[in-house]
Amino acid sequence: MKNLLKAMGLCLLFVSSSAIAQNNYVSEVWVADQGDGTYKNPILYADYSDPDACRVGDDYYMTSSSFNCLPGLQILHSKDLVNWTIIGAAVPHALPPVVSPERPEHGNRVWAPAIRHHNGEFYIFWGDPDQGAYMVKAKDPAGPWSEPVLVKAGKGIIDTCPLWDEDGRVYMVYAYAGSRAGMKSVITICELNEDATKAITPGRIIFDGHEAHQTCEGPKFFKKDGMYYIFHPAGGVATGWQVVLRSKHVYGPYEEKIVMAQGDTDINGPHQGAWVDTPTGEDWFLHFQDVGAYGRIVHLQPMKWVDGWPVIGIDKNGDGCGEPVATYKKPNVGKTYLIVTPQESDEFDGLTISPQWQWHANANEMWAYCAGDKGFLRLYSYPVVEDCKNLWDVANLLLQKTPSDNFTATMKLTFSPDKRYAGERTGLVVMGMDYAGLILENTDNGLVLSQVDCKKADRGNPEVVNETLSLKDNTIYLRVRFTANGEKIASGDGTDLKVICDFSYSLNGKKYTPMGKPFQAREGKWIGAKVGTFCTRPAIKTNDGGWADVDWFRITKNKK
Repeated sequence: MKNLLKAMGLCLLFVSSSAIAQNNYVSEVWVADQGDGTYKNPILYADYSDPDACRVGDDYYMTSSSFNCLPGLQILHSKDLVNWTIIGAAVPHALPPVVSPERPEHGNRVWAPAIRHHNGEFYIFWGDPDQGAYMVKAKDPAGPWSEPVLVKAGKGIIDTCPLWDEDGRVYMVYAYAGSRAGMKSVITICELNEDATKAITPGRIIFDGHEAHQTCEGPKFFKKDGMYYIFHPAGGVATGWQVVLRSKHVYGPYEEKIVMAQGDTDINGPHQGAWVDTPTGEDWFLHFQDVGAYGRIVHLQPMKWVDGWPVIGIDKNGDGCGEPVATYKKPNVGKTYLIVTPQESDEFDGLTISPQWQWHANANEMWAYCAGDKGFLRLYSYPVVEDCKNLWDVANLLLQKTPSDNFTATMKLTFSPDKRYAGERTGLVVMGMDYAGLILENTDNGLVLSQVDCKKADRGNPEVVNETLSLKDNTIYLRVRFTANGEKIASGDGTDLKVICDFSYSLNGKKYTPMGKPFQAREGKWIGAKVGTFCTRPAIKTNDGGWADVDWFRITKNKK
């Protein structure tokens, strides 16, 4: 495993000059800081699912579930809890064990992490539902991070969080995934060794949520004023609430209280996140909201302690259970900082890939060449797996999170396929369990641009071609416009935001021509829809192939 990680190319490192160059990036399409001492929610209109954060001095660090996407465990940094930027990733290349290096493991691998700082080191714990509890650590949150260590093996162990007690003992709280363990809705604690690298006791169930808090999961462990507190969500991703447990003893018994719920707001399922404080003594809570195709977006709520219990959001009726806020005054961190947002647009002028991008599986050094000195990113056509049915089965999709409810993504690329054979493809794709895109393919009759979609791609359905165009020039501009007008659609566990994507292309970068059919975006497996590019060739034995040079990729406002 160590040799495999070392073999990964420098092009894929996300502690890069590109990250540094973009650390003052300000989005055109979503800025939470309103510039007048207030902010609006969500603070991140992007799929940073199951967020957790910690404060070290004047700095805040956040990570989130990355599931099958690599680099995994992206690290975000903030000075004021409102303005965030991406500084790296804790798992840059590959998640052990490498089970299927050329195929995405949709919805698997990194679930609900916890980030903590202890004795000068940062720790991230997470649950792999098929393997158990993992941990990495680093002196610098921007990296490098250690190789993952399996702390506690066990099928179904998820949502892990450590606690270092005053007496030097270390504990880990976790939940179970019913899909693997055959049971859910309980919270469990075990003890770890002094290095927090190995469980030294069996787990003990300390809370059963089956009656009142079905699907309790995502626990975060704290200690305050001699009391142990476990913050955890319950009730389901899209429809649940935030629970807090407290006890004088680490193994309980624990009292329970609902401390935040949707109430009269339109913020569904407000739960699962991080309690953090400010240097000035304020308390705040970060959590997600599931909005469907755009995934789980991040909100920031004020928090206060009343009679030994936290109250999150605004408690309008004094019952100790808060409701989320839409806008609020910014946290008082003692200073005022510049407005920044996570990176989106990319000119590909660096020698490493910028940190907003993720592959759809463990990374391969042969997929990309970062030619920043020449002003482009070169994606080599890589063979798909032999039983590939559609892009759902393709690992080398280079994608990023959607950054707002309404925006346009445009890219310029030059396609140079290998003329010895047909079937190499590249283009712009909106990826989820349904997907659509503008696809360039070298055929027996030359280059062809197609607008395609694929419904229920996760079930192996084939792509449908909606419109085609023969091309003479191999340089083209591809565009997709995302529009969400507030309309809701029915989903399995509530309602989701309806998101429509319209595709267009240009041969000169000025006039864009609509192509194909509107596409209703759909989320991926536990992640939001993502947007980006790829370059593939058929699963045939050749000793080389062609490539696609991506000149730039830009996120802009929708034009009226």
